[in-house]
Amino acid sequence: MALVCLGCLAVTGCVAPGPRIEATPALRLHEVKDIGDGRRRASTDLALQALDAEIKGETARARGLYARALQTDASNPYAYLALARLHADQGDAAEALEQLARAEDLLRADALDSPRVAVHLIGLRGVALRLEGNNAEGDALIARASRIAPSVWGDGRLTASELR
Repeated sequence: MALVCLGCLAVTGCVAPGPRIEATPALRLHEVKDIGDGRRRASTDLALQALDAEIKGETARARGLYARALQTDASNPYAYLALARLHADQGDAAEALEQLARAEDLLRADALDSPRVAVHLIGLRGVALRLEGNNAEGDALIARASRIAPSVWGDGRLTASELR
């Protein structure tokens, strides 16, 4: 019987499923608005306002709000994450990758890295790599993010409202 099953797999090209990846609810910034000291909370509030401005198509206002968020708390990884999303959305791969690196370093330093935020780091890195022309690696990262958090990354992008 086992030989018949193996023969079936060989003939039909079927493969056994790989390890199952559990879907993870992706982090939304409003969930962390009350975390940290007063500066962190104020900075995150400004980042949320910036996301709201992006949703309304007010990109210049959003950039100003992100700058204020980082002036208020230069160690807020969530502000860097949101700013990286804006740069990726605007097609600036180098700046998106720089902001992602800052966010990742700060998340790790503050022990705030988790699968819920890592999915955004993975997906945004993939978007930025695609912008640089590295389609193979970028597509692989975006596909990974999509498997982890399909409700957010299923379309291969992260909108301001999805991060908000």
